[in-house]
Amino acid sequence: MDFDPALLRALIAIKETGSFTRAAERMHVSQSAISHQIRRLEEQAGTTLLTRTTRRLTLTEDGEDFLRHAECIIKAHDALIRRFETSSVTGAVRFGLPENFIGDGLPPLLTRFTRQFPAVRLDVTVCPYLDLRAQVDTDKLDLAVVLALPGSPAGGTVLRETHFVWVAAQHFEFPDAGLLPLAFAPAPCVHRQVAIDALQDSSVEWRVAFTSASQQGLRAAVLAGLAVTALPKGDLEPGMRVIDGQYGLPALPKADFRLIWSIAVKNPAACAFGKLLVSVCEPN
Repeated sequence: MDFDPALLRALIAIKETGSFTRAAERMHVSQSAISHQIRRLEEQAGTTLLTRTTRRLTLTEDGEDFLRHAECIIKAHDALIRRFETSSVTGAVRFGLPENFIGDGLPPLLTRFTRQFPAVRLDVTVCPYLDLRAQVDTDKLDLAVVLALPGSPAGGTVLRETHFVWVAAQHFEFPDAGLLPLAFAPAPCVHRQVAIDALQDSSVEWRVAFTSASQQGLRAAVLAGLAVTALPKGDLEPGMRVIDGQYGLPALPKADFRLIWSIAVKNPAACAFGKLLVSVCEPN
């Protein structure tokens, strides 16, 4: 048996408002129409759902049970409508993110957004944190994900917390020459600056043994055992190990990924994309 969602909504409205009159006002129909809907619903259910006196309106035992199912059905029905409703939002979203924020969660996020807002174009820029912040500040991007360190400019919404660690290959061995080989991206680079700032206050002797602007290039050097680098802990790959505290290496700071916005953004599409990104990154 199929129950008309309109009839289920009528029963829910009566329960929530406490009367046929107020339920009719909420549903924007006449009181007689609400009464007719409840009669139809009781006929379909084959039982009495409501009892009325001049002073009181109550659900029967069957009515209480029926209501629980009706609420679940309407909740699922409304979620289905929201999922596939056609959006009037159009335009483009200029979104930036660092290479190491592209994980398994990004493709589903993009899929959800394009299904919900099919008329919106996504212009995605992948580049270093400092470049992303500069592009947001100059309104070349609507919003971007950046890495914020303690003492860095406040603002934005925290998406994920992390902390930096020293990383080497599983088979890495300290070289006989006594200088710790390091792999960095060219300056300016947040990872590079974090590592060098920490090393300046330590007794570790080191040298830059490998340089690459590509995060994948740096990872290849580390996995090959050529050098050590500093990474957010969540960026470790199979074959890497954390070597914090070894070879006299100093502690590295905590950090967090944040979503920042251009102060000029008034784009409904960008606002919708940012809201979805924040909701996806919220801890369970």
